[in-house]
Amino acid sequence: MYFRVRKQNKTRMNWLVETFTEPTLIQAVAVLSIVAAIGVYLGRLKIYGISLGVTFVFFTGIMAGHLGIKVNEDMLNFAQNFGLIVFVYTLGLQVGPGFFSSLKKEGVEMNMMGLGVIALGILLTLAFHWTTGISMPVMVGLLSGAVTNTPALGAAQQALAQTNPENVRDMTDMALACAVTYPLGVIGVILAIIALKALFARKTENTHKEQDTATNVAEFQVRNPSIYNKSIQQVMRLTDKHFVISRLWRGGRVTIPTSDTILRERDHLLVISVKADVESIKTLFGEQEETDWNKEDIDWNAIDSQLISRRIVVTRNRVNGVKLGSLRLRNLYGINITRVNRAGIDLVASRDLRLQIGDKLTIVGEANSVNNVGKILGDELKRLDNPNLLAIFVGLTLGVLIGSIPIPIPGMDTPIQLGIAGGPIIVGILMGAFGPRFHLTTYTTQSANLMMRQFGIVIYLAGLGLDSGEHFFETVFQAEGLLWIGLGFLLTIVPVLIVGFVASRFFRLDYAHNVGMLCGSMANPMALNYANTTVEGDEPSVSYATVYPLSMFVRVISAQLLIMLSS
Repeated sequence: MYFRVRKQNKTRMNWLVETFTEPTLIQAVAVLSIVAAIGVYLGRLKIYGISLGVTFVFFTGIMAGHLGIKVNEDMLNFAQNFGLIVFVYTLGLQVGPGFFSSLKKEGVEMNMMGLGVIALGILLTLAFHWTTGISMPVMVGLLSGAVTNTPALGAAQQALAQTNPENVRDMTDMALACAVTYPLGVIGVILAIIALKALFARKTENTHKEQDTATNVAEFQVRNPSIYNKSIQQVMRLTDKHFVISRLWRGGRVTIPTSDTILRERDHLLVISVKADVESIKTLFGEQEETDWNKEDIDWNAIDSQLISRRIVVTRNRVNGVKLGSLRLRNLYGINITRVNRAGIDLVASRDLRLQIGDKLTIVGEANSVNNVGKILGDELKRLDNPNLLAIFVGLTLGVLIGSIPIPIPGMDTPIQLGIAGGPIIVGILMGAFGPRFHLTTYTTQSANLMMRQFGIVIYLAGLGLDSGEHFFETVFQAEGLLWIGLGFLLTIVPVLIVGFVASRFFRLDYAHNVGMLCGSMANPMALNYANTTVEGDEPSVSYATVYPLSMFVRVISAQLLIMLSS
């Protein structure tokens, strides 16, 4: 009896051991999940206020690989690739709506500076490759870690697999190089921010407290004779500035003007515009009143008891991608749309603005009229909770297909491909930016998008770490590994310091916007968290969002090009 029980216990133990050691489907799922769970938990830990977040999954996978844990190669390859595809596509969906607008007006200058950081990093990568003799795959791995950009690493690995599928060693070394330089990539940007703060923060701490592109509410009095007795529609044709006249005071009575409303001398107008256009609008109307309409404690509904102000959410598919002016809501219902909030950013409600599912419109008017407009736009919050899976799967399909298209390059024997990183991110950006114009609902809640992105990158990093961990420590603790660390640190800090100095000294970019731009160009949210603690406002976050979409796209594509052009 004793031996029978002992045999049963041994059988059970053998079953448990085999589950985690035999390279089966169950073992692959279990090991990836455990590595991901441990990495996510450890990523919450902070040292001097700094944490690596989900990137700790990468190092947990490396430790598991170092301990000899092996996973079925086909399963590991699929998990890595699919995780990367999901991540870059949903990233494209996230940045798509603001991608092309970030290339306009004030965003151009910041994006050019961000591209300067990227260009300097690429030039240093090429210089170190030529002077040290380190292979290009390893240099691209060092660059990816130095700029804390694991999607770029994934794109480069895919490019290497395309051009030289037998070169497994270089793909492993690329991941090892990224892992070696990643921690200093985080610290290096923070050190650069500290240096820039010491040099420039005091000189500019009282400037640029409010972003010129932020929405602004101001009161104007009509004192320009050239616009007397003209309709609002006629007046708006006299300028290229976009603004909205929310309310009109005449003879002690408040009304909501329409495009046909005739302006009279001494009319008072409440105008919503971007801050940068206030002076131009003042010139147009004649005089600006001193009342501050941007205070948070203003009771907008108390301006006129007959009018209410309400926020309505666009949830109806048939108005997705439709221009605001074509709905003629102001003329038909006597209401005014004062602003549109999209993904946390306030936009001026111009006639040419195309509505998207999830937009939040602030509407002023009589209660019945506002309610009727709500029915037209949808205003059914529960509908936003349903995921739009059609756009996800259509986009993933188009992304991998476009990534597989061979693109001939003059002087190269083998055509290049955008791969599973470049194709999906391009399709994601285009879907996010232009999907509504074709009445394709690409909206997902921020939490749902974040969930998909985090899931994708965690699976990718877990697989990458397991694949790279076997030779990690023997690489780090030798002369070559120390050289990698030094070169990676230079790739991090030199471009940031040079561009940061030039931006402050010659382009007069204030400290807050400067460090936000630098963090965005490096795609480094950990450094951004630190930068936000050094200023009172949210200028670093705004600048980060301005340059992040283009910088992320260029880093992913440039990593692929470096590998392909060096092959």
